Amino acid sequence: MVGFELVQYLSQRKVLVEEALGQFLPLAEPETIYQAMRYSLLAGGKRLRPILCLASCELLGGRLAWAVPTACALEMIHTMSLIHDDLPAMDNDDLRRGQPTNHKVYGEAMAILAGDGLLAYAFEVMATQTPAQVQPAQVLAVVARLGRAASASGLVGGQVMDLQSEGKPIPLTTLQTLHAKKTGALLEVAVVSGGILAGGGTEELGRLSRYAQKIGLAFQIVDDILDITGTPEKIGKTIGKDVAVQKATYPSLLGLECSQNLAQQLTTEAKTELIGFGERAVPLLALADFITQREH
Repeated sequence: MVGFELVQYLSQRKVLVEEALGQFLPLAEPETIYQAMRYSLLAGGKRLRPILCLASCELLGGRLAWAVPTACALEMIHTMSLIHDDLPAMDNDDLRRGQPTNHKVYGEAMAILAGDGLLAYAFEVMATQTPAQVQPAQVLAVVARLGRAASASGLVGGQVMDLQSEGKPIPLTTLQTLHAKKTGALLEVAVVSGGILAGGGTEELGRLSRYAQKIGLAFQIVDDILDITGTPEKIGKTIGKDVAVQKATYPSLLGLECSQNLAQQLTTEAKTELIGFGERAVPLLALADFITQREH
């Protein structure tokens, strides 16, 4: 990966995604709900999911433009999950991406509706804004995968398991299933969707899927670690929440050092899935390392 500037790559892709998000979601009537949706959607963040989608599309020879609507849809759904996670009935958080959470600014009812609006609009953007060069069957396959990842089979199911596990001892296998749904499902569909839009075959998509599953778990382990070692200024949200509500985490079950080692092991395994793609895989390889080494 000599000569590849990850910081520059992330910066350029983030600008691309954020410009597209602003264009896809302009202010409209009723203005309050659009303001609430834009407040959280345009609040910054790493934009990791859309960047992974764009990178995997390019990996298999696709054009960025083919994947931009899906990349933005992924960020809309991710933002929905953050808005809803922060609600008093869920994680009851006051800070997200370094600013007050949506319900603190717009009220609980409007925050719920803002999340609902983003979820529905994500699918409209994919269906109407994906360029005609992408085959309808490919768009439909991505829509189906993203719908499953966002449903009770994925993100919603993981959140349910998370809520039901608070204050209870759970085995490591249950924690892994929980996070495979809550965090991993959306990360996996981000990577695989880009490959589908580029016309990837079964073997290529399988490798992308396994890569994504491993970095998804590594991402969550690092998230758990940062809840202990991070600061609100660096990570942009309240720290120590997991300990406060007695949530099972990787550090609580394995210890801090073992958790760090496991995240690194998963990253190494993820990168082996990309052997054979050559120089085209450099961004995804660098992103795998970024997930493990990040400080926010």
